Amino acid sequence: MKKLFILFYSVVSLSYAQSDSLTVVQAHWEREKIAKGVWWKHYLFEDNLFNSNQSVNILEIKKNRKTVFAFGYDPKVLKHTSEFGKTSEAMAALNGTFFDMKNGGSNDFLKIEGQVVHQNKMKDKRAVHQKAAICLNQHELEIQKWNGEPDWESGLTAKNIMESGPLLIFSNQYEAIDSSAFSYARHPRTAIVVTNDNRVLLITVDGRSTQAAGMTLYELAKLLRWLNAKDGINLDGGGSTTLWIYNQPGNGVVNYPSDNKVWDHEGERKVANVILVKKRR
Repeated sequence: MKKLFILFYSVVSLSYAQSDSLTVVQAHWEREKIAKGVWWKHYLFEDNLFNSNQSVNILEIKKNRKTVFAFGYDPKVLKHTSEFGKTSEAMAALNGTFFDMKNGGSNDFLKIEGQVVHQNKMKDKRAVHQKAAICLNQHELEIQKWNGEPDWESGLTAKNIMESGPLLIFSNQYEAIDSSAFSYARHPRTAIVVTNDNRVLLITVDGRSTQAAGMTLYELAKLLRWLNAKDGINLDGGGSTTLWIYNQPGNGVVNYPSDNKVWDHEGERKVANVILVKKRR
């Protein structure tokens, strides 16, 4: 069954690849400057991306001295992504990695300023979302891949580390994706990309609506590659998927979170941690 699914996916992928890649590259993205080197881009693909409606938001950050990255978190209390952004005086916030919905806190390794806040919650082996990490080195963002060692985290030198995944693209190569329901069902998705020209993209893909189908992980990986990803990682998605930008209308949420099952900007799910974009002080 698994081999049949992979074969089916490969055939479908080939039929998608050429027309869909052109659709993404040639899209007339709506653009708004947020700060120097920071742009918000969004586009609603109407039945023309993966044969479906797709709503994509991207915060594009060009490396510069005035913009830094940080993690926002609470070890126990879940909060909206927008709340993390506002209380941190950030210019933007993106929901982070997987978390304990009942008790709060991250399910995945999290280190803040050299202090381990959460260890991985494992059963008998690592989850797929514990095999890659977002690392902040003096506020510069990079993506790292698990080397197969049980104590991999201890060898990472960054002071700020958030594990997540699965890793979709690394060093310009697609990573293997399993055939689980999590991978091949369409859901809202959250991702981070480091491009070949050293830009960082914070990405949300809306879903669970007639206006936006959401993506499989296979489709998301394609999208990231078409956006010039050198490295690309999946984060927590579903009802958690949220991009908040300072000084935008309403509550600042620019995508369409699905937790309230309404096509509006009010359906945020409370989360344990976020990625922040801030002005250097």
